[in-house]
Amino acid sequence: MIDVLLADDQALVRTGFRMILENSDDMRVVGEAGDGAQAAEIALDLRPDVVLMDVRMPKLDGVDATRRICSDGTARHTRVLILTTFDLDEYVFAAVRAGASGFLLKDTLAPDLLSAIRVVARGDAVVAPSVTRRLLERYADSGSTVDGTAALDTLTGREREVLGLVARGLSNLEIAGRLYLSDGTVKTYVSRILAKLGLRDRVQAVVFAYECGLVRAGSH
Repeated sequence: MIDVLLADDQALVRTGFRMILENSDDMRVVGEAGDGAQAAEIALDLRPDVVLMDVRMPKLDGVDATRRICSDGTARHTRVLILTTFDLDEYVFAAVRAGASGFLLKDTLAPDLLSAIRVVARGDAVVAPSVTRRLLERYADSGSTVDGTAALDTLTGREREVLGLVARGLSNLEIAGRLYLSDGTVKTYVSRILAKLGLRDRVQAVVFAYECGLVRAGSH
């Protein structure tokens, strides 16, 4: 059973999510929070598997709430899934850097929401490609990069290639088709890349690839 905490300042939104989750056999809502401070407090107390986190909330926004949860060792197994709208891209990027395991649009269909929660709960990451593209284009336009040369040097040529495709939003299956590899081989490559770079999940890998300049917005 996947334990989920709902964090949104609109009671109606929380009710909607609760109805969707409670219709699923493998999920249960263990708590609700109407602001970021409450979300962090409840998450650290209950340690749910997944926190469904809104970004704009009173007292403490979703970014800072995510940072509190993800930086606390007692909640290391709790994953944060951010819900956003197009005009909040900069908050999403900050939330990912704060430790969020992924983000979805608020108009995501119920089956896709449930699927995303399952993916995040098992330790993987979820990104909405359209949001990723806008978010990273904005980030790349700022000209900000980090020196990731030393870290990249630990990767083989094939691993760099796989990382680049992950950063462009391709799934393991799509990468396998592109590189003529099996799905299992790609999974092994991704796991090895995360281990070598000291990254938690796929979302952090995407951020790293853009930050160090391995991939640039608009590249194919």
